[in-house]
Amino acid sequence: MTGETASKGGWHSGRFAHTFAAIDLGTNNCRLLVARASVEGFDVIDTYSRPVRLGEGVAATGTLCGEAIDRTLAALEACANRIARHRVTRARHIATEACRRACNGEDFLALVRQRTGLDFEVIPPAEEARLALASCEGLLDPARPRALLVDIGGGSTEIAWVAVRPHPQRPGAIDAELLDLTSIPWGVVTLTEAMAADRAPGGALPEGRYAAMVERIAAELRPFCARHGIGGAVARGEVQMVGVSGTVTTVSAHNLGLARYHRATVDGSALDRAAILRICGKLAPLSTDELSRVPCIGEDRAELALAGGAILEAVVRQWAVESVRVADRGLREGVMVDLMRRADRDADPVGRPSDDA
Repeated sequence: MTGETASKGGWHSGRFAHTFAAIDLGTNNCRLLVARASVEGFDVIDTYSRPVRLGEGVAATGTLCGEAIDRTLAALEACANRIARHRVTRARHIATEACRRACNGEDFLALVRQRTGLDFEVIPPAEEARLALASCEGLLDPARPRALLVDIGGGSTEIAWVAVRPHPQRPGAIDAELLDLTSIPWGVVTLTEAMAADRAPGGALPEGRYAAMVERIAAELRPFCARHGIGGAVARGEVQMVGVSGTVTTVSAHNLGLARYHRATVDGSALDRAAILRICGKLAPLSTDELSRVPCIGEDRAELALAGGAILEAVVRQWAVESVRVADRGLREGVMVDLMRRADRDADPVGRPSDDA
């Protein structure tokens, strides 16, 4: 079938011959994206996101627990049904920190394959960073030669150090190169479990705990900063920062005064460093019950909100970049870009390997 569609050419070949799907199975969330190619990128057909908390307890026990597995299986069955309904022809599904860390991660993914027919690939942190960068290239400013890409996940946080230059063959486009990466073992779930487990139900963090969370993250960032002289590059005005995570988009929505989250408003927005510190400082003393009533946080995010805020605050305190470009896009979108490029290569009679190769 692929060969038949590729031979037609034009709008019926390469990326335009397919419906694509990507699932990002993280420590906290399960996210599906279904799309078709368009002239400017891709048109979203369907999306699905559920806070499954797959990594619940993994940091302490080293295993995925039964309740988390059941929640995740239910979400993945819903994803499989949507993929079948849209007659997806090309897909890639990835799993990250929870499945990397859990000793029963591979067994769980085998069960997923048996129950849903979905095949998952456990990707390393470097692949996470590459995919996040692919999704965010359009937000980078070619006038600044370096970028920090900050991806706050459920089980870990990836910081990518990126070289930015104009693309040599596509005027107006960006050529972004991943220079190095650090992956710290603290995300919103793991940091909450490690440092907020003794918080009273519905209550606030004990006094001084939020500051201790910020310092724990800061200690992880300093060696990476020193290795690349990032502080000096920031002082010279050479560095931009892009934030990829629910934490960053939620803080941006709060800063914009949104009563309800609106992706088109948040994606691509700029979030001043001063605003981040002000909002994080305002939220830090609040109880979980109070956080659940804050617009764009709600009950789903309330328990994990302060851990995310602490990670983001540590990042912007370490690197005093004037503002953060906010990306409501991430691994799913990066996978989608990869899938479309692969479809184009496969349809190219010059670039496609021969059957004899």
